[in-house]
Parts: sequence; C-alpha cells; structure tokens
Amino acid sequence: MIPRNLLIELLVEELPPKSLHKLSAHFAESLLNSLKSQNLAMPDAVVTAYATPRRLAAHITHVLVQAPDQAVTTKLMPVSVGLDQEGRATPALVKKLSSLGVEAFVVSQLTRAMEGKSETLFLERVVPGVVLVDGLQQAIDDAIAQLPIPKAMTYQLADGWEGVNFVRPAHRLIALHGAEVVPVSVLGLIASNVTQGHRFEASIHPIVIREADSYSQQLETEGAVIASFTERRTRISNQLSAAAAKENLQLIQDEALLDEVTALVEHPKVLIGKFPLEFLEVPQECLILTMKANQKYFPLLDSDGKLANTFLIVANICPADTHFVVDGNERVVRSRLADAKFFFDQDRKNTLASRIPGLDKVIYHHQLGTLGLRIEYVRTIACEIGQILGGNILAEQAEQAARLAKTDLLTDMIGEFPELQGIMGRYYAQHEGLSDAIAYAIEDHYKPRFSGDSLPRNLVGVCVALADKLETLINLFAIGQLPTGDKDPFALRRHALGVIRILVEKDLPLEMNRLLERVIEILQDERIAEQWAQRTVAETPTAYAEEKVHQKNVRHEISAEVSGQLSDFIYDRLAVSLREQGYSAQEVDAVLALHPQHLNDIPKRLAAIRAFAALPEAASLAAANKRVSNILKKVSAAISSQVDVELLQAPAEQALYQALIELKDKVDKAFHEKDYTVALQILAALKAPVDAFFDHVMVNTDDDMLRNNRLALLKKLQLVMNRVADISRLAS
Repeated sequence: MIPRNLLIELLVEELPPKSLHKLSAHFAESLLNSLKSQNLAMPDAVVTAYATPRRLAAHITHVLVQAPDQAVTTKLMPVSVGLDQEGRATPALVKKLSSLGVEAFVVSQLTRAMEGKSETLFLERVVPGVVLVDGLQQAIDDAIAQLPIPKAMTYQLADGWEGVNFVRPAHRLIALHGAEVVPVSVLGLIASNVTQGHRFEASIHPIVIREADSYSQQLETEGAVIASFTERRTRISNQLSAAAAKENLQLIQDEALLDEVTALVEHPKVLIGKFPLEFLEVPQECLILTMKANQKYFPLLDSDGKLANTFLIVANICPADTHFVVDGNERVVRSRLADAKFFFDQDRKNTLASRIPGLDKVIYHHQLGTLGLRIEYVRTIACEIGQILGGNILAEQAEQAARLAKTDLLTDMIGEFPELQGIMGRYYAQHEGLSDAIAYAIEDHYKPRFSGDSLPRNLVGVCVALADKLETLINLFAIGQLPTGDKDPFALRRHALGVIRILVEKDLPLEMNRLLERVIEILQDERIAEQWAQRTVAETPTAYAEEKVHQKNVRHEISAEVSGQLSDFIYDRLAVSLREQGYSAQEVDAVLALHPQHLNDIPKRLAAIRAFAALPEAASLAAANKRVSNILKKVSAAISSQVDVELLQAPAEQALYQALIELKDKVDKAFHEKDYTVALQILAALKAPVDAFFDHVMVNTDDDMLRNNRLALLKKLQLVMNRVADISRLAS
C-alpha cells in the first residue's frame, strides 16, 4: 500500500481570535497522534496545521489507506485453569476466547510458556489493520472531543431537531486522502471536497479542492484566503513594518496584538489612518490602549518615542479604492479617542486628594475592610520604611504618595481602562503640580507587575511598593488565602517576587524577618483604625459614620505563625527564581539554608559559593561539613561552641582548634566586609586539620567531658565554615 497525504478541514463560523492558534495546534496534533497510534500514519508522518477565523485544518503526510496487519500475542490464563484433565478447553477458556472474537479454535493452536512457576496459555494471531475510514472517524471524534474549548456553543443541526456542542457552528467538512474523499462525519456533517473561500474576495464559490496537497494553494488563488496562520502573521508583520517605514515612524511591537489580528483576518491588507492632532493632548498610554484594545489598530511613534497621530489598520479586504475603508476606521477612532479625552478632562476637575474619602466606600476584602482603611495601614508602613531608608524627608514623601496611590481607581479613565491604574494617577499628580518623586511613586508602586517588568524609579516608589505588597501578603496569609497548586487568585507569588526583586536589585539594607515583624506590628496597631474612623466620621453622614466605626474592627487577627509562614513562602519563591536564573539547586540550597536576612547579599553569596566549589579542597570540606552536621544532629542536648583548651588531648584536635583560632578573625573580617568569596577561600586551609581530626580522633568517646568538648569543637568548626552558606549542601 502506497501512503498518500491526508487533508482534514472543518469550516465553521468565526472562531474566538485569542484561542485560534491554540485550537489549531491541538486539533492537528490530536489527529496525527491518533492516526499514528492506529498505524495509519507512518512514523515519519508530519502534520501542518492551518487556521483562519473560519476554519481549522490539518495536512498530514504519509497516511495509509489501511494499517498493516499486526501479529498479536494475548495472554489467556494458566493451563490448569484453561484446560481440564483431558486437555479440553474449560468453559472459562471458551468464554475468554469468545470475548476476543475467537469462536472456533483448536486447543493445539494455542501456545504454552512458563510464566513464573506456572504454565500459561497464549493466543497468537494476526489482527487485520484498521482501515482509514474507521481510523480517521475515531481520530476526528477524539480531536473534536479533546479541543481546549473554554465555553462551547449548543446549536441545532439542519434537521431542526438534533443539537450539538462545539466552539462555533460548523458548516462543512473536508476529508481527502490524496484526491479521494474519505466518508467520515462529525457534528452532523458528511465529508466532501468542497469548502468556502473569503466571503467577499473569493473568485470562485464554492471551492472544490482537487487533492490534499493543493489545499493551501487553491485557497489563496481561488478563495483569497491565506490558510497558514504563521504565513499570514509574517505577511501582516512585513506590511506593518513597510507602512511604518513609509511614514518615517516606529511600530510599537506587540506580539499578542499581532497574534489576535492574524486570527481575525483571512486576507490581510495594511492601511494607514490618521486622527486629529488635538487628541495628542491626552496621555499617550490612553490613546494607545484604546486603539489596541478596542479597534485592534497598531499605533506608531515618532523618533522621540512620542505617539504620532498616524495608526495602521489591518483590513480583511483589498479593494482597489481604500478611501472608504480608511475613512470608516478614522471615524470610529475619532469617537473612541473623544471618549478618552472627555474622561481625561473630567477627571482633572477634581484633585486626587479630594477622592480619598471615596476609597472608604470601596470594599477591599470582606474580611479586611475598605480600601480607605487599607491605605491607612499602607501609608504607615511606607512611612516606616522611608524612615529607615532615608530619614524624615523620604518618610514624608512615602506617606504622601501612599495616601494618593489608589485614588485614581475612582476616576472615569480607570473605570474605562483599568489597565492604566497608577499610570493615570501619575498624570493627574503632575497636572496638580506634585513633585515627580510623588507622581512616579504613584505609578510605580504597582511594579513589578509581571516577570521582567521594571522596578520603581525612585526610593519613594520603592517604599510604597514594598508597603503595598507586604500589607497584601501578610493580611491575606492571616485570613488563610494562600496559593494552592496553580491557583493564586490574589497573585501572592507575584507580590512575593516583587518584594524579592526590589530588595535585591535595589540593594536595600532591610532585614527580612525584622521587616515582616514590624509590618505585622503596624497592622495589629488598633490606634491606626481608631484614628482613621475619628478623623473621617465628622465628614460623613450618620449611617456611613456608623459603618466606618464598624469597619475599623474588621481587620483580621494576625497569628504568631504568619511571619514564619510568609518568610518561608518568600524564600521558596526566591529559590525558584534563582534556579530559573541558572544557579544550581546545590548552590541555592547552600545559600538559602541559612535564611540570609539581607536578600541583597544573596547574589554575592552565590558568586562566592560558586568560586569556592571550584577549589580543589571544596569537595573534601563539604563532605566533612556534612559529617559534622550529621554528628551534631544526633545530639539531643544543646551544644555549646565554647571549647575547653585543657581538654584537647589528641594532637589532631589541638591542631584543628589552633587552625580555627587563626582563621576565625580573618573569616569574620571578610564576612563583615561582605567579601564572601575571600571568606570562603580562607576555609581551604582547614582541609588538612579537618581530615586529620576525623582520621585520628574519636568524637563519641565514653568520657563525657572529652565527648562534649569535642562536640563543642565541631560546633565551632561548623559556625566558622557556615558563615556565608551551608557548605554541607555542596556534598554529593
């Protein structure tokens, strides 16, 4: 049997653009895997996925019309069960063979073989290979059933009675093996070789596909449809770049938008549109977002990175005169931008400070109170961090920025474009004449918003960002809202990574556990809620004032375990992040085993441990350190590091003690100067005395005083060796 290529196409109504690429890949891979598992597709068969807004298709090479026959050996049962004393088949054997489709047989046709201690009967037979029509039917049914459809539609078939579920109503099915139609059916459709091209641009209606290999070429020449998602995306990208260059402008790279637009058009044509210059008075982030999100346009920037009043349209038609298409899109974008300008103008009529009372009407969390009360705690935390990092001036700026940080949530612009929270707060703050330090802190306190995002630009933003993230982490931990598995509805992992990045990359001298404990102290301070209620109660109606008095008591009690739980959570996220950055598990474990309180030191410690591991003495010292740890773990009583010199009898233990005394000051000096590489390299001199100690000294001697003194010596050794990292974690 000569293999031929296979084509499957499902013509449907417009598919969800953000899911199209994923649906197409799943559909194609599922078909290929099913056909291969049935031996209908050759081992070297390759699938090509096609996807347009109105079709899912797959082209599979080297598919057989019937799979090869298969020699199959089936284990039946022990001979003692399958045959009676005369060697005839028992009812159990007859029933088993009947279930396998073997009605007539001769016992002598069965084979016997030892399996363990018993002799077993086996059936050897040749099973005919599955024919393509049956195998393909199974493959299509499986592919449809396994599609990752977020929400299926239910619709009626042509008979008006039967209903089916699918992502969108399906209208045609193609199944071609070479040039032959394979008579399969799905979703009430029977396979043919007929499809539809572009609704307006196709030159032929309908299109008859000659053979599987002519599919994409016919769709493009006869149907004005570029079937390949990848090719269509490339053409759009090239046209966008050419159009931007023609205008001497720069294209804003947005891969997600490019994917979405590719999923919206079948025959793309990039056109150039413009909007009135007056709209450039609105912050460009607003204009860019409304053009991208609402209209799927591609904004352009000038050489200075400022938004131009020119944008690119990806049309799905290619008329000879594009004037009407461009005019229509320009009318639409003017209306959208006019809305943005209206919101911007209206929002600036009220100051950010005037919106603060409105935060008391916004519930932050039903167990934690209002957003207004939350801000009281956040600004107190920000002020405390500012005092540590920069004194009174920074503390005052951090407190002011924290007070205003969430007020833009109550503006019309954020109501329309929630993605701009923080950004619009910065613009409104600058409009009011507030300093750039405050304005940028309002925008930056959300940062980092995602992996790879930038950090706050100034220390004011750093203080508010840390305060905001730590308040969220601690309070949500306190009420039991911890991430589970892949579920993290409050993005606590992202908040923890944000805290880590700020502390490390901004090189902040803040101790982790002390920072957490101080924030918890602030969150437990009832005076903050009391002062908040008293300060605002006179400015509000009676009923609302009573609600504020109630809200001040809503804050959840924070248990003593929360600080430890959150600390472990942060170090766990740090470990994952460091491994993703290329550090080995051993290196990360060695450094984080000590829970270094200054996270900004961790990169230096990792560099030092990597340099130490390259030393010829490292493996021996790591093994010795691990041995020391194991010995000390077995001792139930507390072990002192105070060594009695008079009890050091063996020359080897005397030599080790002397080496420790000579090295300790050097190690301590290097450690306090944060020269961790030198601190670890000094330890190389301990190799000989440590090896000699374990070769010639019995630690667990019967003499209690000697044993305790030697344990103290090992404890001292461990403390000296493990200042920078737990060296024992490097032992293989």
